Amino acid sequence: MPTKKTPIKKTTTKKAVAKKDVVKKKTDKYFEAVGRRKCSIARVRLFEDAKSKKDTIVNDKEVKIYFPSAEMRFIIEAPLKITKTKGDFYMTIKVYGGGVKSQAEAVRLGVSRALLKYKPDFRPALKQEGFLKRDPRVKERRKFGLKKARKAPQWSKR
Repeated sequence: MPTKKTPIKKTTTKKAVAKKDVVKKKTDKYFEAVGRRKCSIARVRLFEDAKSKKDTIVNDKEVKIYFPSAEMRFIIEAPLKITKTKGDFYMTIKVYGGGVKSQAEAVRLGVSRALLKYKPDFRPALKQEGFLKRDPRVKERRKFGLKKARKAPQWSKR
């Protein structure tokens, strides 16, 4: 008895087709840099697009929502004011770790480094203000036998 052979169907899965369609090209030119302070790490992207008046985005929120204090926003925008490039860029920032102030200072270092990649002529102005140096101060570790890093328990003679 002859047996019928069923033809093997070649099927493409939807996942394979979807991966081919997902390839996107980013046309926006940006300058990326990383800033750190204490435990905070900030990844900053400066986009060269003065035409679109987009606001600065920090962790998918507007900068006024993420940093409600005017002092923190002043810290972030200080490198742009010194180099007189305030309206030339819009920024996207991813920052995590540490407190609000250390996050703002990490962003400031990241913005300064990104501006250097954009135009190395900004170096003397940024260096004079101290925006290119990472602040190395971190919390001192606690030692055993002590209550805090340096605070010892009360001493009694007897």
